[in-house]
Amino acid sequence: MATLLLARHGETDWNRDHRWQGHTGPRLNERGRRQARELAGQLDRIDAIYSSDTIRARETAEIVGAELGLGVTTDPRLREVDFGEWEGLTRHEIDERFAGAFTRWRAFEQAEPDGGESDATMAERVLRALTDIAHEHADGRVLVVTSGGPIRAAQAHLGGIEQPTARRHLKTVANCGLAEVVIRDGRFAQPS
Repeated sequence: MATLLLARHGETDWNRDHRWQGHTGPRLNERGRRQARELAGQLDRIDAIYSSDTIRARETAEIVGAELGLGVTTDPRLREVDFGEWEGLTRHEIDERFAGAFTRWRAFEQAEPDGGESDATMAERVLRALTDIAHEHADGRVLVVTSGGPIRAAQAHLGGIEQPTARRHLKTVANCGLAEVVIRDGRFAQPS
């Protein structure tokens, strides 16, 4: 049985400014680096650290790893949903440039961002990655640093919530917040 601690990356200026970041985005800001150091102080008995290859997740994982004396393995499957042409834009800017696309997406009338991927597609790759990590560390306790969408995908899978509507039912984890899942023989379960 593998225990995976899913951590959202630390804050970036785009988080602070409410700009959408998926596969792109800036490094952590000072607050995000402080959050990563505080996250490291909350963790005990971590056997391995995995991270999305986005700069914000990788930087968070490297700060934690340096504090805990562990290296970081990156996996691009752990990335946030690809927001395509919306990346770097605010909700208002998306609606202005793409004729109300953000409003339609939030109302589940548009499956994916312009030029991006759907939540269901992202969830499929993230769940495969988490299952592979759990298989690699069958009796381990592993930190996985990623983004809000992938954490929500794991929580939705665990709770039997349809991926396309998970945004409606599950709140996004705060920067450097944690969620825990247990995976045994490829099956997700609540921690005991």
